[in-house]
Amino acid sequence: MGEGIRYRPISVREILKEMHDTTTLMVDLAYSSIIFNDRDLAEEVIELDEKIKELKASLLMHTAIVIKDPEDAEALSGVLQMGTVSDSISHAAKNVSNIILLGLSIPPDMLAAFARTQERFIRAKIASDSILVNKTVDELSLETSIGVKIIAARRGRDVIINLNGDFTINEGDILIAKGTDVGVLEFDKLAKGELRSIPKPTFSLEEW
Repeated sequence: MGEGIRYRPISVREILKEMHDTTTLMVDLAYSSIIFNDRDLAEEVIELDEKIKELKASLLMHTAIVIKDPEDAEALSGVLQMGTVSDSISHAAKNVSNIILLGLSIPPDMLAAFARTQERFIRAKIASDSILVNKTVDELSLETSIGVKIIAARRGRDVIINLNGDFTINEGDILIAKGTDVGVLEFDKLAKGELRSIPKPTFSLEEW
């Protein structure tokens, strides 16, 4: 068990859901890090892998408390297998991200096939003078204005996934968002304090 891993009084169901949500995010970020050659996204995958290790340790602690005899062990074997699967997915996503972090080459044809996606991810740290500070996700309505959805936040050691609309953004938060090419660039500028107002949505006849 790694240093700093602590017991958390949450249910096994919650741990498994958190592992599932985290590995799903990791796969998306690893995929995008390859498409856009984005070191920030690749580094976030590596950090999320540490979260999976902590969750796996928590799962083992919870099952250790419950197991009293061979029957309990047999009943909980499926739970442990689910934890192992999540750990394997996390490890695979980490390996994909290491392609970017180690500067390994990717066949151009493969990149061209991947790059047809309409959506990309971004990781941005909230500056002290960002207009996003002290605003909730609902208040900002970024999906409507710039077509960007905030999907996760890193605050200190904590990673919050599937954010609610009442989540309040703080200075220093590291946010993961997804959206269009233009939208994520605008979001990055908003996070850094370089853009002082949220752009209004624009529509053209070609979009209809």
